[in-house]
Amino acid sequence: MHRYRFVLLRPFQMLPVLAGISVITFVLVRLIPGDPARILLGTRATASAIAKIRAQYGLDEPMWMQYLYFLKNLSVGEMGRSTLYKIDVLRLIATRIEPTLALVAVGVVLALVISVPFAAVSARRQGSVADHAVRLVSTAGIGFPSFWLGAILIILFSLKLDWLPVSGYGETLPDKLVHLVLPGLTIALSLSAVITRSLRAGMIAGLSSDIATAARARGMPEGVVFWRHVVPNALVPTVNLLAVNIGWLIGGTVVVESVFAIPGLGQLMVRGIFSRDYMVVQGVALTFAVATVLVNFLADIITVALDPRVKL
Repeated sequence: MHRYRFVLLRPFQMLPVLAGISVITFVLVRLIPGDPARILLGTRATASAIAKIRAQYGLDEPMWMQYLYFLKNLSVGEMGRSTLYKIDVLRLIATRIEPTLALVAVGVVLALVISVPFAAVSARRQGSVADHAVRLVSTAGIGFPSFWLGAILIILFSLKLDWLPVSGYGETLPDKLVHLVLPGLTIALSLSAVITRSLRAGMIAGLSSDIATAARARGMPEGVVFWRHVVPNALVPTVNLLAVNIGWLIGGTVVVESVFAIPGLGQLMVRGIFSRDYMVVQGVALTFAVATVLVNFLADIITVALDPRVKL
């Protein structure tokens, strides 16, 4: 169990990271041009009305004082009050977090469903037409932006074939899953391009490893050697790759939620930026940052569990 000793120390190492993230998020949000009070009240608002709103939300205080208020609220589990939605930011985030989590989960699952078979075919048939095709598609897929992929999928599967809904999230579980197919596939196509290349390299190395050679010497069929010994070992670096790309994945959900009108945290952040709702933007950004740190922590635990040689 000494291999898992880092689980006790890592949370303390995360505290400076989260503190730095909170400072950067707080400052960057307030560098967004525009006055939240004026945007909230409209162009015809009087100076006294604007001053009253700024005082109500603490916007007339110095930035360092606003940050101290933010830390004070955060220490008691609060993130301030939204100027646009008129409710607590933490409660607002809680109502929007489910679609984002579901979208990320569907995207990762679809990415693995796409990547594992393609990487397996490419690794087992090195130099063949299939191998070159997989490598070409995976290389090209890295450069496809999410908003473009989403628009193409909407045109093809929603407008042309009328198989899937254009946008929205749905009410029941089956309806939600149907609505998440296209946005999840949009994320998966970009993510699978990166995962496929990593898996292919890991599988090729695993095919010539001592473990695979010993398994063949014991008379195991090549298919059993590949799926029992090669694939599990190739998945270990893929877990780390997914953790490294979690920031990109979260950023992708912001774009995808806007394209498909999914009422998640990404859409909430975009609307908060346009309305200069500082509390909402910094609350969502901090939630994304904490999620990224936690996912990397979880990836370290999974990596140690999968590979006894790894010590953190």
